Amino acid sequence: MIINERNIKIWSTIGPRATFGLAALEIVKEIENLIIMTSDVSTSAGLDRFRKTYEDNYVDIGIAEQNLIGIAAGLSSENFNVITTTFAPFQTIRCCEQIKVNLGYMQNKICMVGLASGLVLGNLGYTHCCIEDIGILRSIPNINIVSPSDSLETIKSIYAALNDDRSTYVRLTGGSNNPIINKEDYKFEIGKSIKLRDGKDVTIFCSGACVFNALEAAKLLEKEKIYVEVINMHTIKPIDKESIKKSLEKKLILTIEEHNIIGGLGSAVSEVLSNYTNRPKHIFLGINDYYSKGGSYEFLKEKHGLDIKSIIKNVKKNFN
Repeated sequence: MIINERNIKIWSTIGPRATFGLAALEIVKEIENLIIMTSDVSTSAGLDRFRKTYEDNYVDIGIAEQNLIGIAAGLSSENFNVITTTFAPFQTIRCCEQIKVNLGYMQNKICMVGLASGLVLGNLGYTHCCIEDIGILRSIPNINIVSPSDSLETIKSIYAALNDDRSTYVRLTGGSNNPIINKEDYKFEIGKSIKLRDGKDVTIFCSGACVFNALEAAKLLEKEKIYVEVINMHTIKPIDKESIKKSLEKKLILTIEEHNIIGGLGSAVSEVLSNYTNRPKHIFLGINDYYSKGGSYEFLKEKHGLDIKSIIKNVKKNFN
């Protein structure tokens, strides 16, 4: 795909889901034997043009997500490159057994794109929010987990997934008018985090749509002489252990995620930190292991302490 300033702005405006749909129109020209499979979500996934243009490369299973994974695994075993997509809770939780057996145990390779994960569909209630997917899939062997920070990184993640040897879950968060994190082309590699900002006092590890608020909070904290390093930990599995090891020199570590604080990015970082006796305090910011009432995306981010003000408050409270 052509990556330039104009396209990056367009992708940001339409958001990661629609960007995925646009990317599919180019990916099919570059990846042999590509099949994209959905569960009745061609419009929600931005795939209507793809469905009409590449009928032989598109399969709609209907609302039958267990079949989605089973058939995708079968196609993979016959050397097809398969992308599956539906809303995140149905892409991961509803078909968890099929993911375990067909992808984890049998090691058939597909790319799963989970639409609108985290809190962005909060107005629909927690049936459509997904705050458990990372924790569930992280416990299944042979599966990568990637949470892109913006629309450009969504494209990068899908290309990387298709060229990796293992199945990959690409977890899309945020909606339209998604903030731009990556303003130009860059190197993306599964398992290698990206330092977005230097800081000698605090390290924030974040992923997905949380990256923007972490960066904004870091800018404001600098005015108060607290210098915050921001790491885009786009890959939760395999986690970048070397990046976490470097944070041992800091006075404080925060992890920020649109996920239950149990089992997600914070847990993955903590598992690495636990190998070291001398380590800084680690603060988990995320959903504190409960289902709240539904609401708008901004309301839920504030409720769960993922807004800019709450991040600043937590850094100042714990930094000494």
